[in-house]
Amino acid sequence: MPENILNIPKNKKVGFVGLGISNTPVAELLKDKGYSVSLRDKKEQPEILGFECFFGENYLDNIFEDILFLAPAVRPDIPGLVDAKEKGVILTSEINEFLRLRKGKVIAVTGSDGKTTTTTIIHEILKNSGVKTLLGGNIGSNLLVNLENEDENTVTVCELSSFQLMKTSYPPDAAVITNLSPNHLDWHKNMEEYINAKKHIFKFMKKGFCVINADDPTSMSFFNEIPVKTVFVSGKQELKEGVYFDKEAIYYNNAKILNINDINIPGLHNVYNYSQAIAAAYGYTTKYIIEKVASTFKGVKHRIQLVGEADGVKFYDSSIDSSPTRTAAALNSFNRKVIVIAGGYDKKIPLEPLGELFKNKAKHVILMGHTGEKIKEILEKTGFTGEIKTVSSMDEAVTTAGQLAKAGDIVVLSPAAASFDMFKNFEERGERFAKCVADLTGKRNGKSI
Repeated sequence: MPENILNIPKNKKVGFVGLGISNTPVAELLKDKGYSVSLRDKKEQPEILGFECFFGENYLDNIFEDILFLAPAVRPDIPGLVDAKEKGVILTSEINEFLRLRKGKVIAVTGSDGKTTTTTIIHEILKNSGVKTLLGGNIGSNLLVNLENEDENTVTVCELSSFQLMKTSYPPDAAVITNLSPNHLDWHKNMEEYINAKKHIFKFMKKGFCVINADDPTSMSFFNEIPVKTVFVSGKQELKEGVYFDKEAIYYNNAKILNINDINIPGLHNVYNYSQAIAAAYGYTTKYIIEKVASTFKGVKHRIQLVGEADGVKFYDSSIDSSPTRTAAALNSFNRKVIVIAGGYDKKIPLEPLGELFKNKAKHVILMGHTGEKIKEILEKTGFTGEIKTVSSMDEAVTTAGQLAKAGDIVVLSPAAASFDMFKNFEERGERFAKCVADLTGKRNGKSI
């Protein structure tokens, strides 16, 4: 990579607030280029060789840096950072700097549900169309570290969270908002702040277009604020312009593009995901390529992913389901009641919708984590008639599911909660579930473990 590809003068002191996959690779890159680099994190941890480190409760004391990169989970309005900004310190982030420095096009995707799958489908369509493309943001690679691989011919597809968007002041060329429902209210002050953070995806746009879900009331409540062309997606009304679908197919500007039966991943939510991806990517591709991707793309890990089967019982990992709306989408993908493993870290979002959902879609419910007791109370008030089991570990959850399940049953890990009370992230939670399922199904199938 060229010495000064990030356009940061060598005499500037650069700090990183919060470690992790967004900040650490960039910090290491700058250190290797000879910059003075500091690391700051609230979590106590051993010092890291080659960096000036400030870890623990006083991590924001005596800020001397000229530029601070904030990790996604770091709020920009905490007192130490507000004071630093008032003194002239530049607060930025991996995504903000990439959007500032990139040469090619950017398609950015956000929303409460479906953004990872939609982002990945767009990337797959572009890749299969022969377009030079990068995948980043919440998924894929660190975009700043990969900036040298990006040029005028590149189309970068970014999945962006509300945390990332809150610290973004540069626009993409195309934006997609899948939907908006209560989420991350343990981090955001309220729903209004969460929605305003999501609006940053189009706030600074002066050209391009924004794809919006016409069937989502929250998104539609602010569509007139979008400063560029709006492309609507709907599964409830026929649109002469934009993308809509019926029971048979998806249509773009009233032309049939994709048969629903050709989509390899189940569920109405995935029809929405494909519709939004088509709206964003159609200018780069053809009907044939879209059909090819739809018939071969097997979905994203931890999203209704079949991870095991034994004695006629199928086990699905949908660990990504960190909210009731995600869990509803997952359970509605099945044409029968399923055994659900739910519960986890409490994000302070309404869980009451799970009452009717589980009453209609769950045969039995196995609960764990911080929200387990809350969900149990909701189910008891709703009059849920299946078994409700409370467990203390994923191992116990899978074992209990195996005991409750009969041939023909489906077991789904769909927590409707974040993972941080018991796991590092939803990926680790899903991997643990898959390991427990492998142990259980291996024994049932008579295999050695």
